[in-house]
Amino acid sequence: MNTIDYVAVCSRSFSRNDFLRKELLTRYANVKFNDAGLKLEGVKLVEFLSGATKAITALEVIDNRVLSHLPDLKVISKYGVGVDMIDLDALKKNGKSLGWTGGVNKRSVSEMVVSLMISMLRHLPSAQRDVIAGGWRQRVGGLLSGRTIGIVGCGFIGKDLVRLLQAWGCNFLAHDLIEFQDFYEQYNVEAVTLEDLLRRSDIVTLHLPLDVSTQNIMDVNNLSLMKPSAILINAARGGLVDEAEVKCMLLENRLAAAAFDVFSIEPPEDTELLLLENFFATPHLGGSSEESILAMGMAAIDGLDNYFVPN
Repeated sequence: MNTIDYVAVCSRSFSRNDFLRKELLTRYANVKFNDAGLKLEGVKLVEFLSGATKAITALEVIDNRVLSHLPDLKVISKYGVGVDMIDLDALKKNGKSLGWTGGVNKRSVSEMVVSLMISMLRHLPSAQRDVIAGGWRQRVGGLLSGRTIGIVGCGFIGKDLVRLLQAWGCNFLAHDLIEFQDFYEQYNVEAVTLEDLLRRSDIVTLHLPLDVSTQNIMDVNNLSLMKPSAILINAARGGLVDEAEVKCMLLENRLAAAAFDVFSIEPPEDTELLLLENFFATPHLGGSSEESILAMGMAAIDGLDNYFVPN
């Protein structure tokens, strides 16, 4: 057991998980959990991390203003796969290391994306509302089988989605800055430009990180390329999509349906969008399966000892 380092766990959900707490305490003797369930940011975050040599963070914003006040902190290990809350340049500038493992929640997200595809194709959210209201209307939907799926960002989750959808006989288009030639050949995925993908896809699903290159990537111009019969799914990051334009397109039947698990502001504030029959919202729960929570937690614990200096 490590008795030298002092570990601070910022994440509220990690701190509430008995299994992860016990596992961390078997490895480290000096651990501080966020038992008060505080939302840690700015000065409060600095105070919580003060004196710690290692930390586990989740949704906390780690930037130069925070790091410059934490001379003792050596390692930040990420609970979760997204690192858009961490300023990697600031980590390097301040001599801090990062513990991070990609793809540990991929199956949780990809299974949910499949469920969203089927739900929107078969109008399941609207059908449920009908039944709750006392109706019994049979809405005619469509099959997932044989559809053309456009995957914007073919990393861990995008690849896992392709594997899952093999049973449905779908056609796959992918757009990514990296050419995954061997994977594309193995699963018959066609690498295309973003514009081509948007024009040809029956379902467009986003699997991108949020950074300066992807912010609002689905803007008015790109959204307008999609077929009126198409469905848009965002289970990646809020801020990738112009949500106001999506609302207009859904209202004007320029887009068949959309399902979002993430929003630029969470919880979302546009009730008009949320109440549309052809829109379905979930509260950022793509990675929140019991299995993925444990996998992300164990990866965060391992990251305290297996870390690197980010480039």
